[in-house]
Amino acid sequence: MHRPTPRPLAIAIVAGLLQLPAQAALYAVDPGPYPTAPNGGFPAWYQDSHGRTLDLCLTKAVSSRVAGAPGAPSYMCTLLPTPGVFDDTQPIVFPSNFPDEAFWFTGETSLVDAARGIDLTYVSAIEAAFAAEEPVAGDQVSFARVRIRVDVPAAGTYVITHPYGVDVFDVPAAGRRAINMTRDIGIAGAGDFTGALKGDLGPFLRSVNGPYTETNPTTGASERFIGDPNLNERVTGSPFNTNYVRIEGPNGLDIRTDLFAVSGKLSTVNRPTPVIPQRSTYSRHTENGDLRAQQDVFVMAPPAPATVSLSSQNPALALSEANGTGTWYAQSPLNPTLPLTLQVTADNSLAIATSTPTTVSMPLTDLVVISRAEYSLSSGQLTLVASSSDETSPPALTAHTGNGALIGNLSGSGAVKSMTTGLTPIPPATVQVSSSHGGSDSEPVVLVP
Repeated sequence: MHRPTPRPLAIAIVAGLLQLPAQAALYAVDPGPYPTAPNGGFPAWYQDSHGRTLDLCLTKAVSSRVAGAPGAPSYMCTLLPTPGVFDDTQPIVFPSNFPDEAFWFTGETSLVDAARGIDLTYVSAIEAAFAAEEPVAGDQVSFARVRIRVDVPAAGTYVITHPYGVDVFDVPAAGRRAINMTRDIGIAGAGDFTGALKGDLGPFLRSVNGPYTETNPTTGASERFIGDPNLNERVTGSPFNTNYVRIEGPNGLDIRTDLFAVSGKLSTVNRPTPVIPQRSTYSRHTENGDLRAQQDVFVMAPPAPATVSLSSQNPALALSEANGTGTWYAQSPLNPTLPLTLQVTADNSLAIATSTPTTVSMPLTDLVVISRAEYSLSSGQLTLVASSSDETSPPALTAHTGNGALIGNLSGSGAVKSMTTGLTPIPPATVQVSSSHGGSDSEPVVLVP
């Protein structure tokens, strides 16, 4: 780890950089208040969408699997001594002897291929730090960090796949740290630690061999950890099932590693099971004189052995989760009577004893799809075509600009409706079509001559 940057940073010594979309899945942070003892004015915990809650890792428990060198204990937390700031041989006291960097989570690896000239370092972390670098009350900040540094042997395009996304680098010249990217998301004003929830990280990576239990040498209490940062192990937890770091590049370069050093102390705080509603829609149509109906429900929740059920159905309908990423889905052939609000319940207590069930409400709506959103620059006419998934009771469809200004109603007797209207002098960047049955869709407007 290295000193934090006092603002969000994304640096790459490259001609161009593209980060493909990631799916961050941190769920919640300790809402406070934040006393200086024992956590130095930082939140006690962060929780991910898989239901794991990690404390700020300040314990001096040591690994029973790896013996540390003299004067360098094999701590289960990433505790970094800093001369004149933090002496890890002394009690942790804020601010006189407190780490200038501490962590709720770290997941790190390296990839070295001397024959091919590759030396890669990868860091992911939820970090606690200080705006002016040294422990000072009121300067506490937290952020989600992804760092990629690579020595490369040749100019060209490099694609790096990692647990939290894909980054593409156009490197103009070979050399040391020709790829040098740090993305810190979350640094905000004093007392605001919610920004890290919007970073690239989550769920937390965890060792496939964990959790590990060690003893706190100060209190004698048993503590549990998602990994041992003194070991390189296979992990799970990537929202994309990319539990590895892979680099592809010029001249057929394609190498990877799936071994990480992971740290994180499991909290004993009781927390609700995370549930993130994604979509609850229905469709219906007539086929050979028979009504065909279908309801589709998507949520994010902890993967099995958690359970997710649709309790508003009779009988209750269990959602299924196939790939361990926490994406749950259910389909019901029932014909809904609108308006209808579904009740989805998730329970992660089989995996985490301190987890309690959570029930969320999801309005059932039709699925609206905009198939054409086109603006003619010569005529000043906007043309829209959109459809509803409800073909038996087609709803009214209404169009607005992306900033909410009313455009008008689409016309047509069936589920597919359209409109052409003058809209000057400036075309809208996006349009939204909303259904009287609750669904909506937004699309960018295509400009034509």
